[in-house]
Amino acid sequence: MSSYAPLNLILVFLVSFILTNSSTSIALNQTTNIGVIIDKGSRAGKEQKAAIEIAVQKLNSGPRNHKLAIHFKNSKGDPLEAASSARDLIDKQNVQVIVGTDTWEETAVVAKIGQRAKIPVISLSSDTLQPLSRLQWPFLVRMSNLDMSDEIKCIASIVQAYNWKRVIVVYEDNMYGGEYRAVSLLSEALQKIGSFIEQSVVVPHYTSSFDPKETILHNLVDVLKTKQSRVFIVLKSSLPTATRVFEEANKLGLMERDSVWILGNSFSSFLDSLDPSVFQFMQGALGMKTYYSDKSAQFLDFKSNFKTVFKSNYPNEEKFEPGISAIRAYDSIETISLALDNLGNLNDTSNTEKLMDTIIAFNNFSHLTGTIAFQNEKLSELFQLVNIIGKSYKDLGFWSPGSGFSNSLGLGGQHSVRQLAVNWPGDLINRIPKGWAMPSNAKKMKIGVPDATSFDRFVKVEWIESTNETKYTGFCIDVFESVVKVLEEKYGYTLPYEFVNHSGSYGDMVDQVYYKNYDAVVGDVTILYNRSRYVEFTQPFIESGLSMVVPVKSDTQQAWKFMKPFTVEMWLATLSILLYTMFVVWFMEHQVNREFRGPWKDQLGTALWFTFSSLFFSHREKIQSNHSKVVVMTWLFVVFILTSSYTASLTSILTVRMLEPTVRDIDWLRKTNAPVGCDPDSFVGDYLTNVLKLKNIKNVSRQDEYPENFKNGNISAAFLELPYQKYFLNEYCNEYTAVGPSYKFGGLGFIFPKDSPITDDVSGAILSLMEDGKIREIENEWLDAPQTCSSSNPGLETERLTLASFWGIFLISALASTLSLLIFLYRLLHNQIEQRIISLHGPRWNNESRWRKAVRIVQIVLSLSRNQIQPRESTNEWTQQTPHGWESVSPTEVPEHLEIGRPTQLEIPMRKMDQN
Repeated sequence: MSSYAPLNLILVFLVSFILTNSSTSIALNQTTNIGVIIDKGSRAGKEQKAAIEIAVQKLNSGPRNHKLAIHFKNSKGDPLEAASSARDLIDKQNVQVIVGTDTWEETAVVAKIGQRAKIPVISLSSDTLQPLSRLQWPFLVRMSNLDMSDEIKCIASIVQAYNWKRVIVVYEDNMYGGEYRAVSLLSEALQKIGSFIEQSVVVPHYTSSFDPKETILHNLVDVLKTKQSRVFIVLKSSLPTATRVFEEANKLGLMERDSVWILGNSFSSFLDSLDPSVFQFMQGALGMKTYYSDKSAQFLDFKSNFKTVFKSNYPNEEKFEPGISAIRAYDSIETISLALDNLGNLNDTSNTEKLMDTIIAFNNFSHLTGTIAFQNEKLSELFQLVNIIGKSYKDLGFWSPGSGFSNSLGLGGQHSVRQLAVNWPGDLINRIPKGWAMPSNAKKMKIGVPDATSFDRFVKVEWIESTNETKYTGFCIDVFESVVKVLEEKYGYTLPYEFVNHSGSYGDMVDQVYYKNYDAVVGDVTILYNRSRYVEFTQPFIESGLSMVVPVKSDTQQAWKFMKPFTVEMWLATLSILLYTMFVVWFMEHQVNREFRGPWKDQLGTALWFTFSSLFFSHREKIQSNHSKVVVMTWLFVVFILTSSYTASLTSILTVRMLEPTVRDIDWLRKTNAPVGCDPDSFVGDYLTNVLKLKNIKNVSRQDEYPENFKNGNISAAFLELPYQKYFLNEYCNEYTAVGPSYKFGGLGFIFPKDSPITDDVSGAILSLMEDGKIREIENEWLDAPQTCSSSNPGLETERLTLASFWGIFLISALASTLSLLIFLYRLLHNQIEQRIISLHGPRWNNESRWRKAVRIVQIVLSLSRNQIQPRESTNEWTQQTPHGWESVSPTEVPEHLEIGRPTQLEIPMRKMDQN
């Protein structure tokens, strides 16, 4: 037994060595099974298969310590097939990761199976309808952060930017209802911006047993004939189905001007894979595709390999460019390989939970789709807006859920999509398409017309027995008919309509539009804020407001009419300047003019007579002083202006019949609680009660009832809207007048529903008619005054002359009088001082120098102020008391050698008057 011991040790060593080498070989050649579920019949499935094969071949050929084994399964686009394929891959192929699933329906069922088996599921779909959480789907990894809700937000942003109210949704049929959920989400998003889905065009899947082409044509013809919207949104559709939709739309003319086509991500992401011939059917369409950089060296290398493999596998395909599905599939395999490398211990690959955590932990890793940075188990991405032109497309900008639109990467929501240079269908570049058109088989619009209006000049409805039809006439009807002609001439479509009588109130008529019982309202409807909350008003075609109309009475103050040309202030100012001028003239003239001397009452009478007679240029007193002549000359100029203005105003007052309103203002109505009349069917009654605080309100239904109510005293005033007031005053000229302020409103306009695209065109037509003067012609035809009515407004008095119009000439006259008086006083004082000096110094004064004279003058002034200068005793006649019979002599009569300048007035020296 002992001889066999060494042999046994050798055998044990050999077995151990063999087993060790075998284990090392197995570890070095460990293989990870990956299950792939795709729709092999779709373009996306074909791209995914080719991309995954390229990725696996590249990774397996590299110096890695593990290999990847791929097991493909065909879901045929059916979630049940996808679920069955997932169970087979887990149970039979022992896969550790599942990749694929193009739709959310497939992703949901496969993720549920993966959760039970604790196997990671990497989804390539980007059309989830709601945000996902790790708690809800712990083993699901999404290769896109943009879900269906992000795509719908982008579409709604575009619709809102261009203010399109109605859209047509085109989507491919799906037996599991995913599209219906997407449409519901889109409808909710559009309602938030004031738009709605007018029609849904459901087209069968390209594998359907029904003829897709025939179904598509039938649905689009129905839109053409019965629907107004021309904004088409291709929400979810395969490439073959969407291509057929565009072919049929081109044949029907739905790709012409004013049409809009918005392509969802499910179609736009394959634009790089489309054959150039297909682009001719979708010219001008606006698409959104998942953005990825196609300029990197890594992408260019992948693109080259992909074209080779794809062409080899699918030689019947028309184009061999990779799309977003191929790129995501390639990145998913690289992500799995990287996660396996990071696990370290190869035996841990059996721990799929750790593999899941490793995948989620990736951050800032470069792939074909960009930088990998999983956030909330998803990959961050954004949409690229493109415009299909020619045989390809051009880039317009970008959109992301958080930042909105931008022209370039890195710029947040700083731009509007309206700034993008879009080539719309029909080569429309210069303007934004309307997005709607009149259906070819459109029903006639049901337009409500008020049956009974207060003023039938605006709307009149009458039954014609001879023709057994209803006739609609009036100012508003003519304006609307002119608008319809403009729509046909300038907008290129005919508006089919029929009028319907409405016998209720105006408020009820507006409600009928809101409740869709009327398609529009034509009549004298005032634009109000409360109404505009529920309906859409066009541009107003005539101004609107509210004013008070009252009867007028003849002026009873006939005896005092001569006082009316001037206001009280004007009379007082005229009297003041007259008295001031009289005083100045008297003061200066009585020094030199005998006619202005004598007893005080004679002087006052002379001054009054002279000033008053100058008003009529009939004064006879001679003016001697040059200063007085300046004052009188200025005064006569003032008199000329005043008398001319007074004469003209008085003539107008006496020759024109003056009428005064019986009520001056609303305050009097409030204080006296006087009755007022208004139209019972309009908003005026509520306005008078709630805003103007009037209580005693009477209803007056027709225009011819107002005069009768005024005459009987039933109302003291009537409140009419401005268009009615204008016609009423023209009709009853010289009997009524408008009093007080006018309360402005929005004008008269036509009414359409909130979502009606016709409103903008009708508003444009109204503006065109205004600019051409057509509405003014219609207004003159219906609302102008009769030939027998005076063009003047009897309620307006001739404007009285106020001080504001004449204060300038009064100021000139006052300044001229004051300046002349000051100069006169100066010369008077100067001569008195000079005569005092002569009386004191005698002949020596003329021989003294100017300096000496100036010194003496200062001394004289100081002595006069102190009353200390006493004239020297002299027997000279100048120093004696003036005897009886002497008179004052004007400064002009002072001997020449005594003058210093030209004196104006002086009462000394004295001389003996000749005795008669």
